[in-house]
Amino acid sequence: MENPMLWIKHDETGHEYLDRLAVNHPAFLLPPLHRVPLCAGNVLEIIGPSPSAKSEVLLQASIYCVLPKLHFGGLERLVMYLDLDCRFDVSRFAQCLKTRLMQTHQHDEGFYNDELFQTCMSRFLYMRCHDSIEFLTSLKTIQSEIPKIKELHGISVHFLMIDSIGAYFWMDRFHGPHHFKDIKRENMSLQSIMENVSREIRKILQVHPMLVLATKATILGLETSTSEEKRHGRCSFNDVTSSNVSNRDAEKHSHKEYMPSSWQLFVTHRIFLRISDEKSDDRKDENYPIYTSKWIMPLLHFSDRFRVGDDGIVLL
Repeated sequence: MENPMLWIKHDETGHEYLDRLAVNHPAFLLPPLHRVPLCAGNVLEIIGPSPSAKSEVLLQASIYCVLPKLHFGGLERLVMYLDLDCRFDVSRFAQCLKTRLMQTHQHDEGFYNDELFQTCMSRFLYMRCHDSIEFLTSLKTIQSEIPKIKELHGISVHFLMIDSIGAYFWMDRFHGPHHFKDIKRENMSLQSIMENVSREIRKILQVHPMLVLATKATILGLETSTSEEKRHGRCSFNDVTSSNVSNRDAEKHSHKEYMPSSWQLFVTHRIFLRISDEKSDDRKDENYPIYTSKWIMPLLHFSDRFRVGDDGIVLL
């Protein structure tokens, strides 16, 4: 090197260094996403039939992200939430957030106030999309808006949440290419739409590293893995059913993949949620269904049981 001093020259503050370390360092999320370390750049697909608490997992993960670090154990970061099925209940999010804040307030007097609640709410950035084109446009907008958002809040976006990634699949498939005829570009197919979605998210991650969490409703049936998945060593449900998992367990988790390969190959992690037939023995929890979660990419040979309430997700 011609000038060694340029290599050791200060180019970031200690605060910037810690922020960069926190983004790039693998971390464990709250249950039921706690078994596998996830870091910025990963794309986690949360799949399951309806209902299976997929959206609730996103909601609780969002609350964990916006809560302050001190006293509340949160990440104190921003969440970008894209609502594709237009069913997100902001009032429930606010109620659950307030419940979490009040829980800590009961044990540590003086930490909760309305200003703190408003600050946490301001870290939750919500966008609603009504079709594939709005979704694609929103992703393009996010790229240019993130630097402004970071400057305004002084913190980065930690989670990009998509609920639900397959919301427009059947509508776009039914209408065909003419559904996109108003776009000033080449005729777009369902495959090209998802290719563009994956490309735009990849562009965002290259410049603004964050963790992507996307929910997807499943279609029950036998899984058929693609040749691309096999070549890349990706785990499909054929891998699960051929493992030491029982046939009964395989039937409970089997589903048919319908998203284009451009999205399937973009996903780095996958977890399967479903509602259980079990009932709680505790009377106070008997109105709360029991759910199970199982990691299928990477494949873990056990399941977790959990319930969902205003106070968060609790493992059983």
